[in-house]
Amino acid sequence: MGASSLILQALFLGVLQGLTEFLPISSSAHLILIPRFFGWQNSLIDNLTFDVALHAGTLVAILWYFWKDWVDLIRGFFRIVRQRRVVNFQEKLIIYIVLSTIPAAIAGFLLQDMIETSFRNPGIIVFPLTVVSFLMIYAEKRSKRSQPLDKLTLKDSLIIGFAQALALLPGVSRSGITITAGLWRGYQREAATRFSFLLSTPAIAGAAFLQLRHLFYPGMATDWPFFAVGFVSSGIAGYLSIAFLMRYLRQHTLNIFAGYRLILAGVIIFWLFLKG
Repeated sequence: MGASSLILQALFLGVLQGLTEFLPISSSAHLILIPRFFGWQNSLIDNLTFDVALHAGTLVAILWYFWKDWVDLIRGFFRIVRQRRVVNFQEKLIIYIVLSTIPAAIAGFLLQDMIETSFRNPGIIVFPLTVVSFLMIYAEKRSKRSQPLDKLTLKDSLIIGFAQALALLPGVSRSGITITAGLWRGYQREAATRFSFLLSTPAIAGAAFLQLRHLFYPGMATDWPFFAVGFVSSGIAGYLSIAFLMRYLRQHTLNIFAGYRLILAGVIIFWLFLKG
């Protein structure tokens, strides 16, 4: 396969990653499925290292979009260190984010090998795609959606943090499961979405920095153009995806995304049936 074809594939997957990382439809599922659907059998783009390079692009996107929030959160952290006490919600929020990131960090450390091998099976993806879709529909139907973000409690943030740990399984969707958990706990869609994105930032950063060391192995220098294309395209698409979802969920439900996930699960089953 020529370099130009690989560049186009990297560009396509970068845009796909940027869009699906923040829309509640599972970026990991799409990054696993698309190369298989189109027969892109290339170890350069169908591996966890390339996935994480794309995640680095979406990390830039989320920091870009929420830079004011993160400046306030970092300032709050240093106020806590200096004053040795928590005074306002911004200071509470950074503590909540740190503590709620721990479940996903532990799960990622313990399950890293399984994530890279067994979990990249299209047949396995069908189950979480389907289950989380129904959870999204249920949360939209039953949630009161009355609590703003500044009413967030440590208990609720930890519940959302444990939900985020489930997103290590392809097909779950980090934003999908955490926004759903936030709705289930009674928070407004915008509040649940904002906390979901803020909470995802350390997790995305940790995964990216953990795996990016592979980019510096001997022989990887010639692959840098492909990673660069994926990185830039995922960053731009990711920013647009965040901006869209933050606006969309102010007036609309998650149901359209749940419907898409169910259709995708059906497509996977049909594809596996044809292959068999």
